Amino acid sequence: MKKRIGLLYGGKSAEHEVSLSTARAVTGALNFEEYEVYPIFITSDGEWRRGDRLEKPVSAIEELQFGDNTSILENNITDFLIDKNGNEVKFDVIFPLLHGTNGEDGTVQGLLEVLNLPYVGNGVLASSAGMDKVVMKQLFEIAGLPQVPYTYFIRSEWKSEQQAIIEHCENTLNWPMFVKPANLGSSVGISKAANREQLVKAIEVALQYDRKIVVEQGIVAREVELAVLGNDDPEVSVPGEIKPVTDFYDYDSKYKDGSTALIIPAELPVETVASLKELAKRAFKAIDGSGLVRADFFVTAENNVYINEVNTMPGFTPVSMYPLLWQHTDVSYPELIDRLITLAIERYEEKQQLHYKKD
Repeated sequence: MKKRIGLLYGGKSAEHEVSLSTARAVTGALNFEEYEVYPIFITSDGEWRRGDRLEKPVSAIEELQFGDNTSILENNITDFLIDKNGNEVKFDVIFPLLHGTNGEDGTVQGLLEVLNLPYVGNGVLASSAGMDKVVMKQLFEIAGLPQVPYTYFIRSEWKSEQQAIIEHCENTLNWPMFVKPANLGSSVGISKAANREQLVKAIEVALQYDRKIVVEQGIVAREVELAVLGNDDPEVSVPGEIKPVTDFYDYDSKYKDGSTALIIPAELPVETVASLKELAKRAFKAIDGSGLVRADFFVTAENNVYINEVNTMPGFTPVSMYPLLWQHTDVSYPELIDRLITLAIERYEEKQQLHYKKD
């Protein structure tokens, strides 16, 4: 019997377009002989729109953006569980393909938990911790993972203590510094600052996206990423190296100009690869990960390793780093999707035994 899959994509975040590209790619990899696929589109204004069952992969993202003639679920978003005849639709699994705020930050995951629906990927805690770079770094610190020095503050503190914050950054960190919104992905809102003037400008840019800001110590190092897949006993892929033409791996480098070289597998000593894999697993467990995580590291010329961050819903098109890392670890894109669906159902069934067991 076919499994019924609900693809949940779009969203209100700055990564709306990235989510659409991901959804289109996933439809191209799903086996329509094995799955019944239903699109659930969240517009950039936050309206939920339900589409008809897909009979084949879509060829363009416009096919996934439903117009005004489609059912709007704005007043009751749980209507996606009801078909046109008023009957309940029983999904075997929801596949969230949402990036950024209101997508991979635990909010949608919380909704799906309340509705008692199986879903692909990380749960509420891992999603929210993985989205907030400050909380993530604090968890990594508790777990004993090496990372570069950093500081953080919120918008109200910047308004009232701007000079003190600048001086604190200069006294505790070295130039250059990287300024980031704490709760955003895909390098949106991130800037590099080499002096005080650039630091102030970078902070003002980041504050357009979030109320909490992270300032990190710059480091001369290679950017290396690994993909983690699993639940309690995760597997780790080969490492891949990012070589951007720009100063750092920004949004345009990731999604627009194609100027970044991805080297898979990364050329690293065997001992360094082993260390990276161990740290990737520890990071996954530190946030209580499940399903998938991409773990990003810095590797210095002396092969010292520092964790940068984890991404709980990494770029997921066939040319994104996460699927490419598994492709080079002998796991194809369609197989990767199948495994994620299986992991989601396994985790859901375990939860039912723990939380919904009848006396």
